[in-house]
Amino acid sequence: MRSAEIGRGLSLAEWQNRDNRARYDRPDHHTLSLYLEGGEGVVREDGAVSGGGPDKLCLLPAGHESRWLIGGRLRMLHLYVAPETLAYQAVSALDVDPRAVSLRELTFAEDPTTAMLMRGAVLPLDWQSGADRMALGSACHLLLHALLRRHAGRGARAVTGGLAPAVRRRIAELIEVRLAEGLSLEVLADEAGLSTFHFAKMFKASFGVPPHRYVTERRIAKAKDLLSKALLAEGRTSLAEIALTCGFASQSHFTRRFAQATGLTPAAWRG
Repeated sequence: MRSAEIGRGLSLAEWQNRDNRARYDRPDHHTLSLYLEGGEGVVREDGAVSGGGPDKLCLLPAGHESRWLIGGRLRMLHLYVAPETLAYQAVSALDVDPRAVSLRELTFAEDPTTAMLMRGAVLPLDWQSGADRMALGSACHLLLHALLRRHAGRGARAVTGGLAPAVRRRIAELIEVRLAEGLSLEVLADEAGLSTFHFAKMFKASFGVPPHRYVTERRIAKAKDLLSKALLAEGRTSLAEIALTCGFASQSHFTRRFAQATGLTPAAWRG
């Protein structure tokens, strides 16, 4: 019925179906589904599970397989999440090692809080309107945090194979204080006492994303914070100044990266 890219690794779709079959064959993304209308006649054939209906949730992690018999008519809202995007949120928002997190598979679950957020904060918005994009992005990130807090299991065993916790914290702090600089892989690897090859590999294991992606995301987060301040909303700081403060090479580079991450240009975000 409609769809939209919300930013890097996040997209939405509202769709309807009737008297049909559907199959998930190891997708490379997580899918959070909310039944909006119908669903009582849906059966998950691979588990012989029924019990769908309005406001029921399904959570289908990346790599899962399932088969569905769709009896009658239904309308659904889907949030699609790239694993790297969820991993970044685990690190940046909750300070959780992404290697210790795995999404639980849910079928026809009841979660009134998440359902209310999807139905009340995401569904009514115009997904293509620039005026609604900031609210839409914020709502989708709240959903990511809800997934991590409510529907992610934490591994009991010690996490191995990445940076030591103390090194991980030190690298994250270094990135935050030096965002305005031209951070290089060599600088970060030296801080960790590793070769660039081994550092890049261990960084991704610890943070869920490659170093360049993490640095860009932190720069975007800082830019959002600056753009949202009342002083900046009055236009007293130029976008070029914000770009330099956040470590982007130029205003045009800042604009491209910001639009890729949020679906809006910095000027539109600031309003």
